[in-house]
Amino acid sequence: MALSTGARLGPYEILSPLGAGGMGEVYRSRDPRLGRAVAIKVLPASFSRDPDRLKRFEQEARAAGVLNHPNITIVYDIGQHDGAPYVVQELLEGQTLRAELAGGRFSPRKAINYAIQIAHGLAAAHEKGIVHRDLKPENVFVTREGRVKILDFGLAKLIQVEGSGRASSLPTATEPGVVMGTLGYISPEQIKAEPADARSDIFAFGVILYEMLSGQHPFRGNSAGETMAAILKEDPPDLSITDQNISPGLERIVRHCLEKNPERRFHSAHDLAFDLEALSSPSASGGAPRGTATELQAAISLAVLYFENLSGAKEDEYFRDGITEDVTTELSRIRALTLFPRSAVLAYRDKPITAPEVGRQLGAANVLEGTLRRAGSRLRITTQLVETRTGLTVWAERYDREMKDVFEVQDEIARSISQALRIKLSPQEEKAIARKPTESAQAYDYYLRGRQYFHQFRHKGFDFARQMFARAIVIDPQYARAYAGVADCCSFLYMYWDSTADNLNEADAASRKALELDPELAEAHASRGLALSLSRNWEEAQREFEAAIRLDPKLYEAYYFFARACNQQGKLATAAEMYERAWQANPDDVQAPSLLVGVYNSLGREAEAAVTRRRALQAAERQIEFHPDDARALYFGASMLCQMGERARSLEWAKRALAIDPDDTGVLYNVACSYALLGEAEEAITCLEKVLTHGAWFKGWAEKDSDLDSLRSHPRFRALLKSP
Repeated sequence: MALSTGARLGPYEILSPLGAGGMGEVYRSRDPRLGRAVAIKVLPASFSRDPDRLKRFEQEARAAGVLNHPNITIVYDIGQHDGAPYVVQELLEGQTLRAELAGGRFSPRKAINYAIQIAHGLAAAHEKGIVHRDLKPENVFVTREGRVKILDFGLAKLIQVEGSGRASSLPTATEPGVVMGTLGYISPEQIKAEPADARSDIFAFGVILYEMLSGQHPFRGNSAGETMAAILKEDPPDLSITDQNISPGLERIVRHCLEKNPERRFHSAHDLAFDLEALSSPSASGGAPRGTATELQAAISLAVLYFENLSGAKEDEYFRDGITEDVTTELSRIRALTLFPRSAVLAYRDKPITAPEVGRQLGAANVLEGTLRRAGSRLRITTQLVETRTGLTVWAERYDREMKDVFEVQDEIARSISQALRIKLSPQEEKAIARKPTESAQAYDYYLRGRQYFHQFRHKGFDFARQMFARAIVIDPQYARAYAGVADCCSFLYMYWDSTADNLNEADAASRKALELDPELAEAHASRGLALSLSRNWEEAQREFEAAIRLDPKLYEAYYFFARACNQQGKLATAAEMYERAWQANPDDVQAPSLLVGVYNSLGREAEAAVTRRRALQAAERQIEFHPDDARALYFGASMLCQMGERARSLEWAKRALAIDPDDTGVLYNVACSYALLGEAEEAITCLEKVLTHGAWFKGWAEKDSDLDSLRSHPRFRALLKSP
């Protein structure tokens, strides 16, 4: 059917043809009632001859019509003309993504920009229960202003693949054995005629992103059969072969989208958009967006696996862990390296898994692994640097030294890796790596024992850690890191368990001493900032946090403690930014994103809160998988589940956290927040009564915590806040 200029299609006036394809013809038209230009797609008359298909088309067109999102083409109306259904959409000026790709591959910056917009459009549709099922460059439109629009939501479900990849009409989507989509963009489950859901759209998205970055299709074959076989069985070539400016983080996102098993892909388009935005956001140092050519060096990513403890002695594990973490700390001083945090590699400790496999799972370009054996005063460390893509050893070394030389070994490892990865160290980095924290191997040993207890994040753990740090100071009174450790222990004890003047004064004195001994130690400034914030000396605390960040832009604690201080002052916008940067410094963290959700809610940033809530829950689930007795992961996860409407699971996690440590004030407070959100006011207040007797810190937090808003009018809660 060809409509001539001036013809009428219902109330619409045809102005000129725009194009034609397997799904019908498109016309530039005018709606005289509103005086606006529109695009009308007229579908083949065969649709109307099948009542079930016509009904389905109308349902899906109406569903697409409710999508009001800047990255989805707006559907205005549907109708029929001479037995052929039509759909009225907004008129777009520009070209399809396929036409733009004809000019060659895009820069990482441009590809990420387009990809973020597509991901947001998909997320909006998936939230309404609408799956595209035929996402491809032909169905993505780029306006003259650079706005990306997804075309044909709902209608795309009515497309079937043919051997040539050309689209044609198909039976209803409920018929078994029907392959939906366009060859090259269909997911493995679509090829197998299994049900397609939002994750199938994410697979197609991955194909499009790969094309934008490489200019080539990831799954190429000389026939339809070969292409399908490649989708089912083969991994696409590495993007870095095409363009070395493509960061490992961006390549990880693409590969995550293209997983054969839909369970291993992104769980939602919201999560996908979040990861892409993290790549495009300014780095902590205020530089150019991550993932672009201008930050090429930052794309050199490295995961440091926990060294294998060859002695086999359990009592030596604290030493093995401490050495591994300090090697990671030394490497983190190299700004051109992206280091994976402790929490990301902890799951692989003492597991029979190869370095390349760890690298692929984490998205790390390189992996450092090694072994450690300590015998008396002797120390043997072997290390090797493995390139994930090839599985080849880039560098390896064995160190047979005296214990007193442990810092020289860490220094040499850091320098050797920088050379192997062709990174030129700045004078500041050279100085930072060469700095020895102490001259005493015995003091260092006590410090590592203290760190092991500190990471337990429990009352007894902090008590023991403080004792170990104190012993290190007795041996070496110039040990600044040990003083900072004492300060942090006292600060945490003051906040969560024992809000006495003694703990506050010791935190103040120890943090002062740490700075006096080493003014260039970022950890000392962060410890000092935390101690000052407990005394509500906000301005001086902020200066210390900013100094810590300036000295070490990758220091999680500086951002996290700064965020909490801002939160307590009601500076929510700054608190959100600091929580975001803490999370960026440690992407596997649970607490920063969980607290960030509350800040977003208070700021009215619901969409960001929803995305962050899901990411925080996923982090908690990963942590609990490897550490089922992690009470913090359980109570933070309980809060996220509660806000997502999963009441039964939230209560279960909250009760599990309480059972693990029923007297821990941190557990009690956070479980109380979950109870309050669930409407269990009496249970929440009972938990809080056990907490708020510990002093002013918890009380000050409770006064501003939005999670407790449901309790504000309760007499017991009001009495608690007024109590001395």
